[in-house]
Amino acid sequence: MINKLFYQDPYIKEFTAKLVTQGKDEHGNDYIVLNQTAFYPTGGGQPHDVGTIGNIRVLNVEEVEGEIRHYLESEIDDLKLSVQGMIDWDRRFDHMQQHIGQHILSAAFDNLFDYKTVGFHLGNEILTIDLETESLTETEAEKAEQLANQIVIENRVIEVKWVTEEELSRYPLRKETKVKEDIRLVIIPDFDYNGCGGTHPKATGEVQAIKILDWEKQKKKTRVQFVCGSRVIKQLSQKNKVLNELTKLLNSPEKDMGKSVIRLLESSKNTEKELEQTLEKILYFEARDLLKNSIEKNIVSEVFQDRTVQELQKLARIVLTKDENAIVLFVSQNENRLQLVCARGSSEKVSMKGIVGDALTMINGKGGGSDSFAQGGGDALISADQMLQHLLEKIQGK
Repeated sequence: MINKLFYQDPYIKEFTAKLVTQGKDEHGNDYIVLNQTAFYPTGGGQPHDVGTIGNIRVLNVEEVEGEIRHYLESEIDDLKLSVQGMIDWDRRFDHMQQHIGQHILSAAFDNLFDYKTVGFHLGNEILTIDLETESLTETEAEKAEQLANQIVIENRVIEVKWVTEEELSRYPLRKETKVKEDIRLVIIPDFDYNGCGGTHPKATGEVQAIKILDWEKQKKKTRVQFVCGSRVIKQLSQKNKVLNELTKLLNSPEKDMGKSVIRLLESSKNTEKELEQTLEKILYFEARDLLKNSIEKNIVSEVFQDRTVQELQKLARIVLTKDENAIVLFVSQNENRLQLVCARGSSEKVSMKGIVGDALTMINGKGGGSDSFAQGGGDALISADQMLQHLLEKIQGK
C-alpha cells in the first residue's frame, strides 16, 4: 500500500512521482501508471479523483489488476520524467465529507432501528443509501438524522486500522468485510466499526452537517436521499432561492406557502373545469352550424386547421347526438401532419374503420377505431382539402 499516498495521508494535495508505464486499455483509451499516487481510483462507492499530472488534466482513475491507471486528456511524451501531480482538493474533500457522512448515517439507522445498509451511491449532487426495510417513518428518519448530527458535533476522532482476517473478531463490525486480506477498518469509537477503502477526514466534525432530503420504497428496501457538509449549504441555498421566488410570485410569507399553493391549485382546477365547460358549449354551437350548413345530405364534412384529434372526436360525437343519421368526415392540418376523424350514426352501415384505413395508406398514417367511429393521422403528403375530397368520394361510392 506504500504507493497509495491517499491511504498514508488523505490530505495530500500535491505529490511528485515517476512515470512507470504508458498503455492503452481494451477500449483504446490511453493511461499512465506512476510509482506512487495520491489520486484515488473509483471504488467502494466513492468516485475517482481528478486534477492534473504534469499540467495535463486527469479525466479518470481506475485500479486494474493491482495497478492504478490515470487516464489523461493528452499523452505525456517523456516516460523518463518525474511528474508533479495535483489533486482537485474541493472534489476530494467533498467526497471525504460525503463518505464518512454515509458511515455515520448508516450506523445511526443500524444502532437505532437495526436497519442495515445494503446499497450506497455517491452522486454529484446527492447521496443515497438503501436500507433493508420496506418502510421508514418520518419519526425514524428524524431520530437517525439527530443522532448522526450529534456524532458530528462531538467531533470524534476517526481511526483507520489495517488488520488481518483473524483480528476482525476484536471489533463489533456493522457488516461483514468483503476482502480477506489488506483489510482496512474505518472506526468511529463507540459508534461505528466498518471495513472501507475510501478516503475520510480525521474527525467527524469535518462533516459539518448531515441532512436527509427524502426517501422512497425500492422493491423491498427503502432508498434514502441525503447530503453532507458543503452540499447541505448548497441545498439550503438552492431551496431558499426557490422559496424567495415563490414568496414574491404568490405574495405570501414562507410559513403560509403551503396554503397559498393549495389555493392556487384549487383555483387552477376550477378554471380548467370552467374552460372545459365553455369549450363544450362552443363545440355544441359549432356542431349545430355544421349540420345546418352541410351541403351533402346526411354528410357533415369540414377541413380544420390545428385542431387536436380529441377535439374533433368530441365535435363528431355532438353532431351524432343531434342527428343519428349523419356521417361525419373531419380533416385537420397541423403543420406537416393530417388528422382524420370519421364517424356515422346508428342508421348507417358503412365502415368508418375501412374508410379511414384506406385514407391513411395515402399519407403513411396510423390509426384505429370501429366500424362506427375511427380516427388516425399521418404525413401531409396531400392537402387537407384533397384528403376530404377523397373521403367524400369513398362515402358517395358506397
